[in-house]
Amino acid sequence: MTNLHSLRSREQQTAWILLTPALLLLLFVFAYPILRAFWLSVFTRNLGTELQPVFSGLDNYVRMAGDGRFWQSLWATTVFTTASVISELLLGLGVALVLNQAFFGRGIVRTTAIIPWALPTSLIGLAWAWIFNDQFGVVNDILRRLGLIETGINWLGDPTLAMIAVVFADVWKTTPFISILLLAGLQSISQDLYEAYSVDGATAWQSFRNITLPLLLPQILIAVLFRFAQAFGIFDLIAVMTGGGPGGATEVVSLYIYSTVMRYLDFGYGAALVVVTFLILIAAVAIASFLLNKYRAKTSGAI
Repeated sequence: MTNLHSLRSREQQTAWILLTPALLLLLFVFAYPILRAFWLSVFTRNLGTELQPVFSGLDNYVRMAGDGRFWQSLWATTVFTTASVISELLLGLGVALVLNQAFFGRGIVRTTAIIPWALPTSLIGLAWAWIFNDQFGVVNDILRRLGLIETGINWLGDPTLAMIAVVFADVWKTTPFISILLLAGLQSISQDLYEAYSVDGATAWQSFRNITLPLLLPQILIAVLFRFAQAFGIFDLIAVMTGGGPGGATEVVSLYIYSTVMRYLDFGYGAALVVVTFLILIAAVAIASFLLNKYRAKTSGAI
């Protein structure tokens, strides 16, 4: 027993030695910027102070509570994140189920399916901005040819339609990434489970609900959390397509922070926005992770 305990102790020490460089790197590139942002957030530093830091305590956070533009950008971020992540998860799961089947040319289809995700986001945003153009866009041209409209729809000039357009562009780009993640999980599920379940007379839906979905939950959890964090911090796609317009309808938090810091040179308030956004993101990810893990444990117990 003593030898076994000593062996485990040495293995743990070796593991910590190997992990230490990676942890230090994460601490430097992740923790330091957040701590630095928090330090800057308790100072007022803008053109009014001639860019000299003046200690202001929690004034920047008090100001944020009454900042209507911040709350509007937070709402736009929430709408965009929720709509895009849910759509990408459902479509990605459907694509993964199709790609998991055996058919001619499956390898080529799998390879080409990842192309939208591999393309630069700014390029994708520029392409979709032209596609949704009210005068020369492909979408309006197709609708005219089908006789559904007579005059072009100003997709990026209407608050609701602009949000739909940017969500659609993000879903088109990122769904392949979700499908690849879920496809890897599907391929790890043994076909013997499906064969044994089908012998008992189970339908395809029952196999999906009782075998595929529970065993795929780890990959779903990873995909949802990863995409949630990405979508919450979206910047380049919306910056290229709408610039946050019209009337701030698609101005997400990252765009507002960019304008505060780079356009208005309000560094202290911009740092406070970064800190609060980070805390909101961490809280949302923690809640989502807790709920998904709870559902996973409940489903695993049912199996």
